[in-house]
Amino acid sequence: MTTAANVIYILTILLYSISVLGYFIDFIQNNRKVNRIAFWLLSIVWVLQTLFFVIRAIAFDRVPVITPFEGLFLFAWLVVTLSLVLNFFFRIDFLILFTNIIGFIMLAFSLFVPSGDVPEELTNLLVSELLIIHITFVLLSYAGFTLAFAFSSMYAIQNRMLKQKAWSSRLTRFGSLPRLEKLAFASTVLAYPFLLLGVILGFVWAYIQLPVLPWFDAKVLGSLLILIVYGIYMYERAVRNRRGYSLALLNLAGFLLVLINYFLSDELTEFHFWY
Repeated sequence: MTTAANVIYILTILLYSISVLGYFIDFIQNNRKVNRIAFWLLSIVWVLQTLFFVIRAIAFDRVPVITPFEGLFLFAWLVVTLSLVLNFFFRIDFLILFTNIIGFIMLAFSLFVPSGDVPEELTNLLVSELLIIHITFVLLSYAGFTLAFAFSSMYAIQNRMLKQKAWSSRLTRFGSLPRLEKLAFASTVLAYPFLLLGVILGFVWAYIQLPVLPWFDAKVLGSLLILIVYGIYMYERAVRNRRGYSLALLNLAGFLLVLINYFLSDELTEFHFWY
């Protein structure tokens, strides 16, 4: 990375950590002033992330989504973007905290991943429009599932607080249970097609570029399992009309699979050795 990009990257992580800490303090202490400061810091983080992407795209003369470092950074950028947009439209106080805990973890992991360009011997194999679309769609789906995770987590916590009769001002800031459940379902429905298309495009790319389709690759199987679990979740809610705590737990289980699949060891996957 260039010196300017490196400074922006470090500053982004620093401000992001302070912002998430601010939202956590607001969650614990119900401090609206800290919440406003955290919001503006997060807005600055979004600007810095966007600037970093532009600089990196110019430096490497390609869309910066190919390497593991770029994937983690894009994941975090998508989470920040979606959380700010949804907060603007729905005004759910704790949404930004729950989504950006995941976003910050992703950005923090990028510290431990090489930030250089794709190795020269892999450039011709990896850099293609189809692969870029495949990766972008998968990461868009993961960002959408992150939102569903946030809404389902908020639902589960509020449900538990109500059962324990833990009345407080914090309880009202979660939003109603039906609304959280509806938004979790909507986020899942919007994210699901992106993952489905991403997997299909991945197979198309593999058919073109590789001698054998990687049917039994660990990450391919993991992605199919994620599609099955979220498919069951959507079926249970839309067709069988199920509602409640158990359905929220199923959504959370789906996101746990997303995280496991994303960070699956390279030793278990040959097809996704670069990602």
